[in-house]
Amino acid sequence: MELIPIAFKKIMQSKAYTVIILGNDTKQFAVYTDPLVGRNLQMLLTQEAPPRPYTHELIDSIFKGLEIRLKQVVINRIEDTIYFARLFIEQDIGEQKQILEIDARPSDCLTLALTNGAPIYCRKEVLEQAVPVEG
Repeated sequence: MELIPIAFKKIMQSKAYTVIILGNDTKQFAVYTDPLVGRNLQMLLTQEAPPRPYTHELIDSIFKGLEIRLKQVVINRIEDTIYFARLFIEQDIGEQKQILEIDARPSDCLTLALTNGAPIYCRKEVLEQAVPVEG
């Protein structure tokens, strides 16, 4: 399975949905999510303090408390226009490192990746199937 590094390019918001543009130098594609997720991402990107902790902040606090590191996010599948993603987390248990792969919504994965500075990848096959968008 070949993984292609991609980056967060842009976020566009409407009342009905949020569009997250991801990609690399050769291709960009859109992930659609609900407006609340988009607002949370915008607050994260602009470093605006939320009125209360959000779910990604709770997860991040749990990660820190259990000394878990987010290693990477992989957009691993596309069905019609719906993307699927995986979180790869790492934890030291004694002298061993344990890596877990967790199924999660792409929007949650992207938020956690941005929060933790973790790399974002896309399977080559998924990037090839994705409908290109203009940046």
